[in-house]
Amino acid sequence: MDFRLSEEQQAFAQAARDFAIGELEPNAARWDAEAIFPREAFARAGQMGFCAIYAPEDIGGLGLPRLDATLVFEEMAVYDPSTTAFLTIHNMATWMIGCWGSAAVRQQWGPALVSGEKLASYCLTEPGSGSDAASLSTRAEKRGSAYVLNGAKAFISGAGDTDVLVVMARTGAAGAKGISAFVVPADAPGITYGRKEEKMGWNSQSTRPITFDNVEIPAENLLGEEGQGFTFAMKGLDGGRINIATCSVGAAQGAYDAARRYMTERKQFGQTLAGFQALQFKLVDMLTHIIASRQMVRLAASKLDEGDPQAASYCAMAKRLATDLCFQACLDGQQIHGGYGYLKDYPLERLVRDTRVHQILEGTNEIMRVIVARQLLEKGADIR
Repeated sequence: MDFRLSEEQQAFAQAARDFAIGELEPNAARWDAEAIFPREAFARAGQMGFCAIYAPEDIGGLGLPRLDATLVFEEMAVYDPSTTAFLTIHNMATWMIGCWGSAAVRQQWGPALVSGEKLASYCLTEPGSGSDAASLSTRAEKRGSAYVLNGAKAFISGAGDTDVLVVMARTGAAGAKGISAFVVPADAPGITYGRKEEKMGWNSQSTRPITFDNVEIPAENLLGEEGQGFTFAMKGLDGGRINIATCSVGAAQGAYDAARRYMTERKQFGQTLAGFQALQFKLVDMLTHIIASRQMVRLAASKLDEGDPQAASYCAMAKRLATDLCFQACLDGQQIHGGYGYLKDYPLERLVRDTRVHQILEGTNEIMRVIVARQLLEKGADIR
């Protein structure tokens, strides 16, 4: 197995790093403090192809493997996990539209989403269905040549600031097989956005509930066929879990870089912190956890790219491992900074706040364990 990146992959990662240093690093703290949704930054990301990394080429996407996407998102998350995480959500929604949208929908939305001119949100979670997503109650009823949506969604990233919504709604009986997916213009009549949630982190991306009251959309806005929505949603989440895990790896790398610099500069008891073995060990553990997480994430991405039958389990394991270990790495980096790590003058407190939610969203880490356990014990999968 060759763990080395190709020259093209290295160049792609360097382009993402340069973009992050020029665009995200100077602004991340301000966007966080003022809760700014940086549309202009997303548009500039689109100009570089970062808004449609793995979206199909027939809508203008780059059509690259998920592995290549991890390289971009990791470099960006070193400086701003919150803004990067929304970019991953937009990529996922754009990919879904490009893969399963009708010709009319792909033509209408594809180029604008690819360029970053328009942005997309992913709408699965509801007030009464979080981990049990298959129990969602938002309904879409066929009326002539249109569908009419009624219901509510919760914790929707970008809601109120994006232009199009990928909405999972029930068109059939209870359970996963009764769920379909739709492309819904974000300003369609009957859509109401709730208050902007005040959150611990992820402040550069808005989070709001959405209510659908007799929202009429053309039948051609159905993704695929009726009853395929939950399958599409889960396929999206497999990649989404890799994306969020990658954001954790990037954030932890940022925490490690800051901690290492601080240890060589800060002096106590007549020597730099780098001279204290206890802190050396903590730094080494941080690095070990980051590298282990990075390799697990890239393995899962490769499994997804290959269409491996156990890819969902690898994505779940990677998400669980990386978000747990890398959140701890951010905490350790903060601890090394002592009291300064608690101040907003340093990036550590923001990295800690932004990575905490990674253990919750895209399926909690408890649900990640459930996914893998079902494969092992109920379906007898041989994962090795």
